[in-house]
Amino acid sequence: MSFTFEKYLKSRNLSQNTQKVYLFTVKQYQSKYLIINEKNLQSYKTFLVDNYKVKTVNLRIQAINTYLKYLKKDHLRLPLLKLQQKSFLENVISEADYEYFKKCLKEDKNYYWYFVIRFITATGARVSELVQFKVEHVKIGYFDLYSKGGKLRRIYIPSKLQEEALKWFESINLNNGFIFRNKYGQRITTRGIGGELKKLGMKYGLNPKVIYPHSFRHRFAKSFLDRFNDISLLADLMGHESIETTRIYLRRTSTEQQEIVNNIIDW
Repeated sequence: MSFTFEKYLKSRNLSQNTQKVYLFTVKQYQSKYLIINEKNLQSYKTFLVDNYKVKTVNLRIQAINTYLKYLKKDHLRLPLLKLQQKSFLENVISEADYEYFKKCLKEDKNYYWYFVIRFITATGARVSELVQFKVEHVKIGYFDLYSKGGKLRRIYIPSKLQEEALKWFESINLNNGFIFRNKYGQRITTRGIGGELKKLGMKYGLNPKVIYPHSFRHRFAKSFLDRFNDISLLADLMGHESIETTRIYLRRTSTEQQEIVNNIIDW
């Protein structure tokens, strides 16, 4: 594979992870086929469909299409697979389980992880954004993030969380810098957060399927719409490029659907 394609990917400001996936995909294709033509591309797509999940297939197709664009062979582009949308949200922690989880952590005086889930659920932050929170952000009540395109997104820290967090900082003598650090004093990794939440969820008897960082971001969105039905504002708060992405939160979870069916259907 030409080093020039790697430079091309870097010039498009793609994330390191995306670049790796794209480079791997092209290597995978080249290991199977000597030339790029319609027949081989269709054969590769069939191979992907037979061996990977839909999201992975589409990511690999996007990689190949980017490579085709680089080669100026756009006319050979492969269409993406259509994702069949479910009529319900899956694996979202319920408000009751979230409150129970908070209660357990607080009773065990495990304030570090109490605030991990508090910050995600009360701000709607992605876990990659959570690890960037600093004491200074809590003091002013918001955290400004800039996307690669220069677009500003402000993550607000609600006053109740702000007040509670500042008291915690004072009790542990944390005056500045990153809030969530590992035992070496460095910023905790997103993987470290996911793994520890799973362990804590199991400890308190919670369904492991709903205990992962993004589940608490989903909870933020669901709870926000329950209390203030403004999907346009929610899209801004969550940093969604398109309001269509946010519309999924208008759907109920499968548990909520089941409860409604059980309550109203008596025939």
